Amino acid sequence: MKRFASPLRAERSRAVAATPVSLAARPAPLAFARARHDSAALDEDAEGTADFILSILQASPSVRDSRSYMASFAPRAPGALAAVAPATSSSSSQLTNAPSTLPPKSPLVSSLLNPTIRHPALVKIQGPFTDTQLASICRAMSHLQKLGLVSVIVVDRDDIPPVQSAEPAAAHAHRTMVLRDVERVVHYLGRARAPARPVLASVARLQDDGAVCVDDEGLDHVRRAVDEGEIPILLPVALDDHCRSRRVSADSVLCALAKSMSASAASGAPPTAPVPAAEQSHDAAEQPHDAAAPTTPTPTAAPALAPAQPRADLTPHRLLIINREGGIPSYARSGLPHLSINLSSELAYITRTFQPHWRATHPTALSSLALADACLAHLPRSASALVMSHRSPAALVANLITNKPAHSASLPHALLTQAEGRITRDTPTLIRRGLPVRVLRNLADVDAPALTRLLEHSFGRTLDANAFYARLARDLDFVIVIGDYAGAAIVTTEGVTAGQAICYLDKFAVRPAHQGDGTVDFLWVALRDETYGLGLLDAANPSEGSLAGHGRGRDLVWRSRADNPVNKWYFERSNGFVTSADGKWRMFWCDAQQRVTEIARENGGIMRVVEGSEEGRLAAWAPVIEAIPSAWAR
Repeated sequence: MKRFASPLRAERSRAVAATPVSLAARPAPLAFARARHDSAALDEDAEGTADFILSILQASPSVRDSRSYMASFAPRAPGALAAVAPATSSSSSQLTNAPSTLPPKSPLVSSLLNPTIRHPALVKIQGPFTDTQLASICRAMSHLQKLGLVSVIVVDRDDIPPVQSAEPAAAHAHRTMVLRDVERVVHYLGRARAPARPVLASVARLQDDGAVCVDDEGLDHVRRAVDEGEIPILLPVALDDHCRSRRVSADSVLCALAKSMSASAASGAPPTAPVPAAEQSHDAAEQPHDAAAPTTPTPTAAPALAPAQPRADLTPHRLLIINREGGIPSYARSGLPHLSINLSSELAYITRTFQPHWRATHPTALSSLALADACLAHLPRSASALVMSHRSPAALVANLITNKPAHSASLPHALLTQAEGRITRDTPTLIRRGLPVRVLRNLADVDAPALTRLLEHSFGRTLDANAFYARLARDLDFVIVIGDYAGAAIVTTEGVTAGQAICYLDKFAVRPAHQGDGTVDFLWVALRDETYGLGLLDAANPSEGSLAGHGRGRDLVWRSRADNPVNKWYFERSNGFVTSADGKWRMFWCDAQQRVTEIARENGGIMRVVEGSEEGRLAAWAPVIEAIPSAWAR
């Protein structure tokens, strides 16, 4: 028998193009950073490169994460590139009369260090920040650009009113402060070797009803910068109906940009001007092995025009909110940040449980949450928002590569708050549009055909539907459904005839299309809140049909084939497992956390590996679990 230690048990081994802005408001002209060649610049380059590589290593991407990243940023037509490479290599070998011995390149490494496709990200830098803090943020922006994500930055401050003051002197002073921050961002991006383009024109317009919008003319400023691989840095300003530039809420500008950039990509951006074919092939000819190669003069001919090239896709892939306060505080974690938020099911609950004293420690948390909700409504479902502190810049690279939170929200709560690498105030919060979560306690409320399709699609097997649903009619406890049957967890009560009432996880399934987008974690957290986490404060979730934390937690038991690749994921979330006598099955369990907490409190935090109340339970569970018939057709 093997048992995983609970984090609360000390004796267990496991730790659980518009009118330009008036230059009169500027204290000094913009200082564009030039490349420096002194020793200090070289030291900064070396430090920046080391930070960049370390950030990638710390991300620890899985195979699925790597494939997802490559699907977005690697070349879309690798066959075409592969067809060109051998010809060039062959030509070089003939000229040098030596065979090529270059080692093969890893596609993942190549795509990480030299991305072919670039996508924009909307970034809100919400200061004020010191020079050291801003330099750290700008280095992170530089790292993102190297990985293919071009930031579209809107600069903001939380120590001034969000909109222009009616008092001319105050309005002038506030505008000067924001403009100075734009200059500082340009400066530190230049220091980080990231080309930046300050956009002093108003890209947004104020409509008659006061709403902010970005039209094609304003969006052209952003498009030109992204096309050229530069980072546009915008002021939170908009033109009114008298063509006067007025400072507006940075959130409204970001929402307007999200809507306009996504609509532009959906409608199809106009292509760039045709480029002469001779000019197009010029860069390809400037390879190192061709530089010394003899050239043969060719007759001069009029350059042919190559087909027009499409503009870069302006659809934002991320929304990044960088502030001084960190992620969104959680009521269940006593003010520590949420790891991930499912907007479809948690937005209203988080807003309702936001504590009054957090308005002093996290003054922009609710506005950041509202901004994420408004922007993600226009972005692809795979897009996410990250609310983070300036103290955790490495999280930007990790989020880009993995699109996951810093820690899985489905891990044991005590492990997240007490173990090494635990959640701190500066832990980022990942926000997704997500899907609604429902808890169905009556089989009549379950859409059997939809559930059958989900199970068969997820497991790749044919369900013995008649026998399966007959057993559910007798033993069903509840079914958790996420979205329109994008995922489901089926829990039954087993061993009733033998005088037991085992809380058994019969099926846990998520459609392949939703694996990796947070759905698995959202589903497991809902399962935990209804079973072994029940009775604790952090189990009070707002899902439809949920017990909302009221009740007493129960041990959760399930089985899995010994060769199931998902077992590694189960190991991290369970308290232990045993292997069947024939070696084909592994039975996992999660201890009821409320009971464990009470025992630990009574014994001063010290617990035995097996408490008296737990004696013999594995031996009683095993025959009942092994006797459960297979749900699949033979």
